[in-house]
Amino acid sequence: MVLGWTKHGDGKHLAPGEVVRPDERLTWPRMVGFGAQHVIAMFGATFVFPLVMGLDPNVAVMMSGVATILFLLIVKGKIPSYLGTSASFVGGVYAVRAFAGGDTAGADAIVTGAILVAGLVLALVGVAIHVLGVQIIHRIFPPVVTGAVVMLIGFGLAFVVAGTYWPQDQWMALITMVVTFLVMVVFKGFIGRVAVLVGLVLGFVLSWVLDRTAGPITSVLPGQNLRDAAGAVCPKEGTYCVATAFPHDRVNLGTVDSAPWFGIPNFHAPDIRTSAVLLVLPAVIALVAENIGHVKAVGEMTRADVDPYVGRAVVADGVATVVASAVGGSPTTTYAENIGVMAATRVYSTAAYYIAAVIAILFGLCPKFGALVAATPGGVLGGVTVILYGMIGLLGAKIWIENRVDFADPVNMVPTGAGIILAIGPVTHVIAGEFVLQGIALGTIVVVAGYHLLRAIAGRTLRPAEGSATG
Repeated sequence: MVLGWTKHGDGKHLAPGEVVRPDERLTWPRMVGFGAQHVIAMFGATFVFPLVMGLDPNVAVMMSGVATILFLLIVKGKIPSYLGTSASFVGGVYAVRAFAGGDTAGADAIVTGAILVAGLVLALVGVAIHVLGVQIIHRIFPPVVTGAVVMLIGFGLAFVVAGTYWPQDQWMALITMVVTFLVMVVFKGFIGRVAVLVGLVLGFVLSWVLDRTAGPITSVLPGQNLRDAAGAVCPKEGTYCVATAFPHDRVNLGTVDSAPWFGIPNFHAPDIRTSAVLLVLPAVIALVAENIGHVKAVGEMTRADVDPYVGRAVVADGVATVVASAVGGSPTTTYAENIGVMAATRVYSTAAYYIAAVIAILFGLCPKFGALVAATPGGVLGGVTVILYGMIGLLGAKIWIENRVDFADPVNMVPTGAGIILAIGPVTHVIAGEFVLQGIALGTIVVVAGYHLLRAIAGRTLRPAEGSATG
């Protein structure tokens, strides 16, 4: 059932052990409340990651609602899930901006063009999974490879924290990080699950207070106060024209005052460039693994056989990413945060997700809200992203542990270690002219190609029984 829900019991109460199934609902006022919870759960990452990637958070939030509705329709309402902004593309996007001109409208178009193509590839992978079965993915991307790609995507972003965000306000970055730590540990319930959002809001408020009590901070802001070697003003950031430190407020609310309360977000068309596409394609591997894991988690909670819908879920995520990026939005993925909300509430109704999607679309139609989000200080983002990137990286280790990957085997250890170092560097490898592979893209190629090459040389055959133990 895609639309239309049966009322569960009296619509007001859940007996011990009972759950609200995807095709059921409680009373509509209660469902609105559950939908609002899903919005809060996805909100932190869905607007933090567009900021990190230099994309419009208003467009991202709005299109996350559109993406969620598309997802629910494509999976025929069988898999309750929310699609928010994907973190897996951050490293690739950062690399694209490095050669596309930084934080400019032209670079924005190239970034979303690359993401759009990645979405198409993801959708095609989903079709293959639907036709051939989920085991085809396990053969091409066994746990050792999937874990390595997820890890290098997270740890490969360390240079962004160290070189871009943390230096803008090191003490605020440290305070934001510590506050987020404490909220995650001290609060075990819903507040603990949105600790990143809480830390970001508190960091934002404290930065605003410091502007009025301690005065401006002197630090480097990317793309601002550009100077050459002689100290003269120069027009475009590059090798001989760099951003230099200057006094500035931590929080600039100038654009918030001028932004209207209601309006269409700043959509833009994508610009597809092959060199940019190659830099973001590694994220597809992480998204496939992420989608499969989330779908299976939902299946376990709802006690339903979701294997026939795994391919559909991957297709839906790919289609949603294409639609979102076609208008300047961010890449999408299913969200573990919302799965956590379902586990805590035992309400798996897709009605809550449709409500959450509508609320997100309404948020996206408020430019003033988008301007406020865009004013988030770099130091605060530094404190948040150091946690987010680290958590992404450790998810790769979690995949290895759960699948008991054997690193005593050099076929597993050698390409994995090399690929991660290349990503963390980040190492740049010039292929020809302006065509380069670097960081996460280069590391992913080394991991995937290196693993299969060494396995072939070693004369291995991947038997199903070995798939989870040795990769």
